[in-house]
This record gives sequence, C-alpha cells and structure tokens, in this order.
Amino acid sequence: MKTRESGMPEEGMWHTFFDTAQVLSALGLQSVMSDVADFGCGYGTFTIPAARIVRGSVHAFDIEEDMIAATREKAVLFNLANVRLNRRDFVAEGTGLPGASVDYAMLFNILHMENPEILLAEALRILRDGGILGIMHWNYDPETPRGPPMAIRPKPEQCAKWTEEAGFLIVKRFVALPPYHYGIIAKKGQNR
Repeated sequence: MKTRESGMPEEGMWHTFFDTAQVLSALGLQSVMSDVADFGCGYGTFTIPAARIVRGSVHAFDIEEDMIAATREKAVLFNLANVRLNRRDFVAEGTGLPGASVDYAMLFNILHMENPEILLAEALRILRDGGILGIMHWNYDPETPRGPPMAIRPKPEQCAKWTEEAGFLIVKRFVALPPYHYGIIAKKGQNR
C-alpha cells in the first residue's frame, strides 16, 4: 500500500532540500549504532549516508522498484556492502525484520500517511530497548517548495503525540532542520 502522495520531486531537486549528514547527526544517528531501518528509502538520500556512518547494516525499504534500483546503484557506486534493500509493502506487511533487531529507525517524510500509527508501531517493534527513532517531516508551511498538501501534512505536535501514543519516550520534541523540515527524536523505553 503506497502512502499518500507527498509531491516527491526528481532526484536532482530532492537532494537540494537536505544536508544529509547534518540531518542524521541532529536526529541522533551515531557511529556506535549497529543496524538501522529506513522506512521509504526513496533515492537512498539517507540510506547511503547512514551506511557510511554505522557499523552494521542499513535495511532500506520501499514499495517502488525504481527507488530500490536507485538506492542499489548508489550502494554499488560507493562500495557499501552493508546496505540491505527490501522492495516491500512495509505499511501492509511490516518490515519483516525480527523484533528488537535495530538500533535506529528512520521515519523521514512519511508520517502524512492515513494511519501513521502503523509505522510507529512497527518501528517500536523492531527497535532494541533504548533504540532511537528519528522522525523528519516538512515544516507545516505552505511556502515549502514541495511536500504533501497542507490538508494531510502533520504538525510537529501531531507527530510527537502519535509517537508518545505508540509507546515511545520523546527525547527531543522539536529539532529545526532548515530550511524546510523539522525533526523529533524518540527512544524505545525498557521492556516495551
């Protein structure tokens, strides 16, 4: 099940919206972490930099074959043997990863879907105790150059509320990710 359309532009434009290393650092990804899950990897925008940072594998999920192919091409180009690509309907089927198997989960530009609690529950399931969830989304501002329509674009407080309702502990309620995004850092508490 594809999530609601977010207005993702062509790849050349997409990369101009982020400083990927800064985003990953600001949202708590650290080199001491092992395995990572990227929900909706798209062009590999964050998968590839994450694979360069962590010591374990980055499990990249997308429903679109062309997005998997784009990410695969970059992993090969940069000789990254720790990228695990999964063409999968992770909304309907979950990730297929074992429970408590990753240190970090990325929900970047995806919580505008109809039932965001599905992805938050799956992230909670696959994270180890103490694991970190990084959330990034478009600012709630109609002047952003792209992003989902305002009618379905979540505000930071909505994302934080959904995250807490899913059972996460909020570590940082708002992280500014200029020029067009914000983030949230959450943690899986013990025995969740």
